[in-house]
Amino acid sequence: MYGCLPLSTINQQWQQQQQQQLSPPPAAKYEQNSGGNVFSNSTASISIKAARDGVDTAVVEEEEGPKLRKFLVFEGHPAPFGATVRDGGVNFAIFSANAVSATLCLISLSDLHENRVTEQIFLDPLTNKTGDFDGSFSPEEGHYYDPSQIVLDPYAKAVISKEDFGVLGPDDNCWPQMACIIPTSDDKFDWEGDSVLKYPQRDLIIYEMHVRGFTQHESSRAEFPGTYLGVVEKLDHLKELGINCIELMPCHEFNELEHYSYNSFLGDYKVNFWGYSTVNYFSPMTRYSSAGTRNCGRDAINEFKLLVREAHKRGIEVLMDVVFNHTAEGNEKGLTLSFKGVDNSVYYMLAPKGEFYNYSGCGNTFNCNHPVVRQFILDCLRYWVTEMHVDGFRFDLASIMTRSSSLWHAANVFGSPIKGDLLTTGTPLSSPPLIEMMSNDPILRHVKLIAEAWDAGGLYQVGTYPHWHIWSEWNGKYRDIVRQFMKGTDGFSGAFAECLCGSPDLYQEGGRKPWNSINFVCAHDGFTLADLVTYNEKHNLANGEDNNDGENHNNSWNCGQEGELASISVKKLRKRQMRNFFLCLMVSQVRFKFYSCSCIYKSFSLVVSQLRLILSDQGVPMIYMGDEYGHTKGGNNNTYCHDNYINYFQWDKKEESSSDFFRFCRLMTKFRH
Repeated sequence: MYGCLPLSTINQQWQQQQQQQLSPPPAAKYEQNSGGNVFSNSTASISIKAARDGVDTAVVEEEEGPKLRKFLVFEGHPAPFGATVRDGGVNFAIFSANAVSATLCLISLSDLHENRVTEQIFLDPLTNKTGDFDGSFSPEEGHYYDPSQIVLDPYAKAVISKEDFGVLGPDDNCWPQMACIIPTSDDKFDWEGDSVLKYPQRDLIIYEMHVRGFTQHESSRAEFPGTYLGVVEKLDHLKELGINCIELMPCHEFNELEHYSYNSFLGDYKVNFWGYSTVNYFSPMTRYSSAGTRNCGRDAINEFKLLVREAHKRGIEVLMDVVFNHTAEGNEKGLTLSFKGVDNSVYYMLAPKGEFYNYSGCGNTFNCNHPVVRQFILDCLRYWVTEMHVDGFRFDLASIMTRSSSLWHAANVFGSPIKGDLLTTGTPLSSPPLIEMMSNDPILRHVKLIAEAWDAGGLYQVGTYPHWHIWSEWNGKYRDIVRQFMKGTDGFSGAFAECLCGSPDLYQEGGRKPWNSINFVCAHDGFTLADLVTYNEKHNLANGEDNNDGENHNNSWNCGQEGELASISVKKLRKRQMRNFFLCLMVSQVRFKFYSCSCIYKSFSLVVSQLRLILSDQGVPMIYMGDEYGHTKGGNNNTYCHDNYINYFQWDKKEESSSDFFRFCRLMTKFRH
């Protein structure tokens, strides 16, 4: 469906309504699912009929009030998707192969906060569409259409709802009404000549960080704590540490209140702090902006751009952690927010009776290799490169992007051949169309592409991920082997030597290089470096799940005593172990080719003494935020739900250790460079 409104009319009427503080105009009677949300462009939006199974609805009666002047609606254009300035107006286009109708919804900022729709414009099914439409509410066929549900435009460039991070919406609603901005003709940003840095990957030292967690702690003394601007204030710390690439944990729009519940253990509330549950892929997280919902989310776009620009000025690349394996909509009992209501059977992997495949472990699986969905992903990634100037991407649970969307020929199967000529949904492919298209894309092939090469469905592809010679991988095997060797587990000296030599057992055969391995010992998911040498067991009671969540096999060693209260000798040993781990990250390098490792099996000290003789081409180390000063999470290895000191970078602790471990880390990054 598509349509066009005059841009001047939209802006003039919205300005008049905001200035006069008008009451909301009458809205047609509509039903709103409890916990549901709105797709709208804070000045305009499109409503696709959608619904969800098994949820009661409440009727919202129309309210009388002054109307805006009638908008002029033209035929519009079917492309590009989303809301775009065109021909003196704003063009709206959205894809749905199965929808019956669509309505353009206009919502003022004041009405948004009251969960009201300001104006609705029905798009004529003859004038404002191309192709054939048909559809109904039929979950068993994979369709969730209902005129009561207003859903987000997948191509929206900013999404706004509540004002502040972690604050409930009207009536204590965890899922308050959401709205998407439309662009205007003066949406410009001064890049000051900025462009993608294009560092050779072999030269990178990556720093995984959380935007809010980096400066939210009071000791940061940041003017704009917990925001994109807060990160800008602290970029010099990263420069001092020797970092030339930051990997931002999810910055796409997500709802941190998704897991909102009282945690009696801490006397606090659980939230989705990490952000691995996307609501909209084109939109930077609005509540990471210092402006919040002011200026209808445009400040979030500009502040993210400012972060990228200022990082580039300091010689620091910016990678985004993106989550194209699932969304926040959950399974058939979950919410209808966007994709499920636009075209559920297209955007998600479905079983024959409409059930959701769950290769992500989060209720649904994004249908990445469907032609429409892979084009959506390509459009999204190109947007973040061309418009937002990011330098690359890390793909969460990237093995899902190699799974088939429907029926595929057996010759294209990843791994062992199967019987028959056709495959079922979710079968791993040896040449997945999405990965091939990204690898050959004229824009994306020139940025960093990093796969977390596994998923929750049991597919593990470290060393075997389809790569076209440009994809890199989070090397989970490196992490596990180095941890085992460092704690003295028998039988790992040979495997450890392979890790120091660039993991040739994983990457030499496929024609890749050592720097296609992203080497890490710790990341957001698991123990911090300090906890790795302090705890043998996870201590996750603070999560409120009776310590049943999180990984049980951590390959950690507490150096003789469990917990932070330990003898002086144990604490000295822990500090030594932390240095060993960090040193290992910085020296996993080879010279021009993969070396035979048999000559360095004997001892770690011998390896270190010979390293300067073989330095040249490099693998890529990744450091987790806070490890440079020894941040502890108290042995909690699954801190996804904590918006507090557990996940906050503690700048006072960093200052305390500046003459000790932080100085060692800084010197080691210099040694590597």
